[in-house]
Parts: sequence; structure tokens; C-alpha cells
Amino acid sequence: MIESHGIATTVVSLIRLHSEKIRPPRALWVPFQLGRPLGSPDEPEFQERVLRQALSLLERRDGPAILKDFPEEEPRSADDPVWRPPFVWPGGTIDGVELRAELDRLLPVYREAEAARGRTMVGLSGMTLATAADLAAAALSGALAESPNPALNPAQALRFAADDLKAAWTEAASLNAKPSSRQLADWLWERTALGAVLLKIRALALASDVAAFKAVGGSLLVPGARVALLEAANPV
Repeated sequence: MIESHGIATTVVSLIRLHSEKIRPPRALWVPFQLGRPLGSPDEPEFQERVLRQALSLLERRDGPAILKDFPEEEPRSADDPVWRPPFVWPGGTIDGVELRAELDRLLPVYREAEAARGRTMVGLSGMTLATAADLAAAALSGALAESPNPALNPAQALRFAADDLKAAWTEAASLNAKPSSRQLADWLWERTALGAVLLKIRALALASDVAAFKAVGGSLLVPGARVALLEAANPV
């Protein structure tokens, strides 16, 4: 519809099959992790190359559907050999006590990371990290808790609280090095109390009869790629 009004369009595609099926007028497919259409964060020169290649498709006159593959991997697709996580959860009971104890360890590192970057992705829920952690812990009862934010319903509050917690953990873990996305994900989901809590909430939500809890807790707290890895490691 936009093209029919004389405005040329181009897109960056993260899933090649989708572009093959939908056939937009111009698409640049990039072999990056979902959620990173321009590649790794804090790599402005690389991100500019992605944008320039996407915009260069506007100069082409062939078609009607152009699909070009970006020729580079993202700079941080390989593991960083010097990276070490800020802590590793030794394991224990999956509950709010463990989560709050881990948050206490994380906060100084997170605040240092926020100051160093001058920005943070935390804030979607409108809650403090302590309140977000308490809300996640409450969901371990197998039900949605009342939202601390009057602008959010209980399902939205849980989703956004989880997003804020994951952002804080990964920002803290990236303070003094540039871990790959795989390193961050493996640490978060396999070696933190937060990961254990969110995975347990997901299992409880999938077994729940409450539609909102089942939809949010079962589908939106744990990335699909991590669910696929878990299912591959533990086939039914």
C-alpha cells in the first residue's frame, strides 16, 4: 500500500523464509539473532553497514521482489574468551528469597553498568527492580498477582517485570566485556536464579487454566529459541 502511493520501501529481514513467502518489494536478510536486526549492540560501524546495504536496495530497478543476503556475521557471534559472568547461582530452592538475594548481588554491578553507558533498557514496567522481582516471585504460586502499576493489568505487569529483570541481568553481565548472545543466554537461563524462576513460572503457566497467565507466562517470558533448546535436550 505504501509503494502504491509512490513511496519506495525496504526492510531488514531476520527470517529469510518469511521474506521468501511474503515477497516484499525489497528486503535485506541478515543472519543475526532475533531481536538484533542491525547486529550486535555497541558496534556502530557494523550497524551502519547493515543500514547502508538495506538502503542501497532502493537504488535497484529489478524486481518485483528483491531479496539480498547480508554477507557478514555480526561481530559478537563468537564467544568472548575473556568474559566472565558477574556471579553464578549455586542452585537451591527456586523461590523469591533466592531471587531477591541474587538481585542484591546484581544491583551494584547493574548501577555501574548504567552509569558507564548513560542509559538502560530497564523501565518498561514502571517498577523498581525489587518490585519486579517480588512480582515474579509471586507468580511462583501458580497465579497472576495484582499489578503494582495501575496502568498495567496483571498479565502485562508480569511480562514487563520479567523484561526489566532480564535487561538488568544482561546489562550487568556486559559491563566489562562483550559476551556473545549465546554466552549471555546460557548464563541467564542455566546459571542464575532469575532464569530458574522464569522457567518455573513458564511451566506453571502452561498448566494453568487462567488464559491470561497461560498466554503470558507460557509464551512471553522465555524466548522461543531457549524453549527449543530445552525441548531438544529433554525430549518427551
